[in-house]
Amino acid sequence: EHGAMVFTMLTREAMPLLRYRTRDLARIDWTPCPCGRPFPRIMRISGRDDDMLIIGGVNVFPSQIEEVLMKMPELGDQYQIVVERDVLDKLTVRVETAAGCPPADPKALSARVTAELLAVLSLRAKVDLVAPGTIERSTGKARRVIDLRKTPPQG
Repeated sequence: EHGAMVFTMLTREAMPLLRYRTRDLARIDWTPCPCGRPFPRIMRISGRDDDMLIIGGVNVFPSQIEEVLMKMPELGDQYQIVVERDVLDKLTVRVETAAGCPPADPKALSARVTAELLAVLSLRAKVDLVAPGTIERSTGKARRVIDLRKTPPQG
């Protein structure tokens, strides 16, 4: 099951029980490793549980956006969330289309994704469909959120 990782020492005696909450979202795989080790493995870290954004007064979790995008087979698994501010906050979701399966009607697909995001987030998002391989890959944890809002000067 997908959840927040917490590390704790269970085998220590005469010491306080300490827990370290990483705030990383991951999944444990209990199947034996192909290399022969019988221990459970932590699968790829998918995000943070404290990644909440406030966009136009609405609380938005990147996991909500990911859930909508992953339900649609016409879309790939790479996406970026871009938050900008002119006068009001603007949310743009850049998502790759599925490899080898270009959408028949990109405008209709974009409109469908926009409607699904509106239903889940109660916030209108602009959806940019891009070709597979367009969004930059990272070697570690994926950089999904790009917040371009400028904070006003304090003073």
